[in-house]
Amino acid sequence: MLTLTSLPVDIIIIVFESLGLHDFTALSLTCHLLYSVVVDYGWSSFLHSNPRPSHSLANARALWTPHNRARYDVVTDSAWQRSEFIARPLSRMWPGKFQTVMASSSSRLVVGAGSNLYSYSFGIAKSSTASPPVTFEGAISLLEYPDRQRNITALTFIEGGQDRILDVAFQDGTIERVHLISMTSDTGRPILSFTRSKLTPLPNGDFVESLLSESNIILALSSNGQARLSSNHLDPSDTSPPSIIEVKSRSWVSHLCLQASTPYAAFGVSSNTPLNVHAIADSGQLSSQPIAILHTSRCADLPIEKLPSSAVYGLSRGPMNSPWGSSPQIIVSGWFDGQVRCYDLRSSSRTSSLSKNGHTTAGPAPLRPVLSLADRWSYEPIYSVSCGGGSASHVAAGTARHSIISFWDVRSPKNGWSVHAPGNDPSPVYSVILESSRCFGVTQSRPFVYDFGPGVSMDTYPPIPRVKGIDNLKHKKGTNRATYYAMQYEHNSSGLCSQ
Repeated sequence: MLTLTSLPVDIIIIVFESLGLHDFTALSLTCHLLYSVVVDYGWSSFLHSNPRPSHSLANARALWTPHNRARYDVVTDSAWQRSEFIARPLSRMWPGKFQTVMASSSSRLVVGAGSNLYSYSFGIAKSSTASPPVTFEGAISLLEYPDRQRNITALTFIEGGQDRILDVAFQDGTIERVHLISMTSDTGRPILSFTRSKLTPLPNGDFVESLLSESNIILALSSNGQARLSSNHLDPSDTSPPSIIEVKSRSWVSHLCLQASTPYAAFGVSSNTPLNVHAIADSGQLSSQPIAILHTSRCADLPIEKLPSSAVYGLSRGPMNSPWGSSPQIIVSGWFDGQVRCYDLRSSSRTSSLSKNGHTTAGPAPLRPVLSLADRWSYEPIYSVSCGGGSASHVAAGTARHSIISFWDVRSPKNGWSVHAPGNDPSPVYSVILESSRCFGVTQSRPFVYDFGPGVSMDTYPPIPRVKGIDNLKHKKGTNRATYYAMQYEHNSSGLCSQ
């Protein structure tokens, strides 16, 4: 009689590809042989089939066993299902109110506020049951002249720069490459230093609203709608000229995707057609005309001159675990009307071709969203979006007021919920980065994090002065003093509760 244990290990590994969490758990309890095979191959197969991208956990997870990584993900997914998390500010309120930006790598999170960069390094936990720490690495000022304020408008880590090189854009139109240098003082305190160099600004002198880097490519989008695709110049032999196109609208955000079958860049603007996708040729040139126009369902079949003007402020690749698969051709967008709209570039659900003054215009027919999400209790514009979270199936959206982030699981989108940042800053959430167990956000006053993972302690994040009422922060009562009050509510009910 043929049994599972009599099969060659190679065949068992193939069987593992179709198994889930409970199957692996049951097999590991069956006998010593299957326990060993599950430990050696099963949990790795499970992780491969259930990826959980996360910059802040990458270094720690590299040292954990596959079983410990799987256990961490399962506990985290369960916390997401219960909407249970630790809410922590990452700093005191800044002396001023800024339109802030964020970028992360596998080594650090960097926040740009005013003329300053604030860096938080990602550490490695002492054990797999403790949450990997996030440590304040230091702040640097990029002011050139003390009497001339110049705010940071965009920043991005440069791939190949060992998580230390960033391109930083300023409101005066300049762009700089900043090389972070982390050191330790004689007393053991971290010290952050830097070097800087000027980069070529955009030709019209306009300031950059959005900066993205992928592979050896950098995409810069100006506020007046000029998009430049260029090499990051880390390779001196790469002298290819940049590709520049005019989007011809007030522009806000871009999305760069080189993994799709047809690489593309998407641009969120203020216009009658506020979300457009442009192809990137093998030569590295941006197409001047969009290959896709992403539209709202309610505007179907209207002539272009009657389309209401709107704006798209947030763009992200879709969740890796969604009804549409993990394709890079899924785009999630945050709109001025408070809607989060998901698009599948492979979809055939389109409106009729756009017309102007009774004549059909050239270009593709607008693509309808495959899913629209909204907080029924809020009509605020969506300023930022990011995807990931529990089961890699969540969308996070930062709103324009009250420091609120809204969450949806795209597998059950009717059960969304929202939460205020700790301290309830009266501010937009300008940027959000959603990982497997952590959601980083930043308001006009400070950065913060929601942590859904296990093992979070008082030492996981930078300490905040424990003074009653300071910065409107309040510790949550109970056994875990690592968390602060954060008001949350469900979208399908009017009841509020404190987390």
